[in-house]
Amino acid sequence: MEQNNKSNQKKLLKAIRPQRVIWPILIGFIVIIYLLLKDFKPGTFDLIEFSWFSLIGIIIALLMMALRDFGYMARLRILTEKEFSWRKTFRIIMLWEFTSAVTPSAIGGTSFAILYLNKEGLSLGKSSAVVMATSFLDELYFIIMLPLILLILDWQQLFLLDIENTSVLSSSLLLLVLGAYLIKLAYLIVLSYGLFKNPRGLKWLLLWIFKLPILRKWKQGANQTGTDIIESSKDLKNKSYKFWFKAFFASFCSWTARYWVVNSILIAFWLSEYTGLDHIMIFARQLVMWIMMLISPTPGGSGFSEWVFTQYLGDFIPEAGLTIALALIWRLISYYPYLFIGMYMLPRWIKKNF
Repeated sequence: MEQNNKSNQKKLLKAIRPQRVIWPILIGFIVIIYLLLKDFKPGTFDLIEFSWFSLIGIIIALLMMALRDFGYMARLRILTEKEFSWRKTFRIIMLWEFTSAVTPSAIGGTSFAILYLNKEGLSLGKSSAVVMATSFLDELYFIIMLPLILLILDWQQLFLLDIENTSVLSSSLLLLVLGAYLIKLAYLIVLSYGLFKNPRGLKWLLLWIFKLPILRKWKQGANQTGTDIIESSKDLKNKSYKFWFKAFFASFCSWTARYWVVNSILIAFWLSEYTGLDHIMIFARQLVMWIMMLISPTPGGSGFSEWVFTQYLGDFIPEAGLTIALALIWRLISYYPYLFIGMYMLPRWIKKNF
């Protein structure tokens, strides 16, 4: 146990090294500066009308981020059956978001989440169950929302940047989202089967798959995942429908508030005067953007996220330079605060718990 604690402490200390925190900030600003130098035109900001309404729009965007975090906190309280106080829940969520912000998007902060929960007082089995449940609920949100969006909206407008001249990027995007959706659906089915039906069977399947030569070096991690699923199943399979409805509703509010941040920013600068904003379409495109950001190799999708914003939401904004500026505002509200909060909280948390 002592050796495991030291190993975990080293991993966390590595995560908060100054260069790990500086890199995502640096990458994001380099991409923004490059895009501004490439596309900025004099007079771009004349299109923006700064007013009290602008301030209200920014405040709404900040409130959307607060609602996002509150939704995560409420979900954690539900899943742990109020094991943690609101203050402790806030600390766990901020640490979780910080580790997501300094690791590649495909990895995320979940690898540390079990440690955070365990060190805050949950048993290892229950910590695994909570993390597995959050993963299940996050995937369920996307699996439900994308088909609903496609039923409501014109899918051509959703996936094509230029409807008249279909671009390679647009076609590739459609295939990317379709592939990601099928992978997520398969993952959700397998995870549901493991958590609620046959956890030992799923562990056996994982170990069999990871016997393949190309996957053998990750066999130990697959074994641990299988063990986590078995432990999680014991805690989750007998929960009531009311329990799952409340947890999913908290997830729904959290993810939806996250996507409405961009809508609030666009409203803040009276851009509807120029383009007639379609807020449901903007929301839907962010759902698709999230898929693209998942494949980003950079910490927290830094740099890549800003570029995707300019490419995929640019047709709602009258000037390219303005699009880049709004992408920076979006990241300043939705990403960078977690870096600075984590830099403050994590060293103190490590000192307290190790």
